[in-house]
Amino acid sequence: MILGTGIDLIEVARIAASFQRFGDRFLNRVLRPDEIAYCRTHKNPAPFWAARFAAKEAVSKAFGTGIGAQLGWQDIEVRRRESGEPFVVLHGRGPELLQARGARQLHLSLTHTENYAAAMAMLEG
Repeated sequence: MILGTGIDLIEVARIAASFQRFGDRFLNRVLRPDEIAYCRTHKNPAPFWAARFAAKEAVSKAFGTGIGAQLGWQDIEVRRRESGEPFVVLHGRGPELLQARGARQLHLSLTHTENYAAAMAMLEG
């Protein structure tokens, strides 16, 4: 049973501008260390930063909380399977929220171009 869905679309330029303005302080607030390291393996990391930003927004929408008191940026981590498929690892309050919602699985899909990044998340019970 689907318990929640979330979607987010972000302009890559918005994320790049935040990095230009705030540098690593911005990245460290929104992304976890392994996410930052992965994105920096690419010649242009901004679309990858943006995809992870969108993923965290989409996941928080699937939970019905948004980013805030119940679920923060650092509670959501986007990882990749060997096949390239993205998946979510929940930290902090995330696992408790997953259990409270009666969910068994969290699905994630990402896409990005030079200009836009999008993510879709689905909470399954």
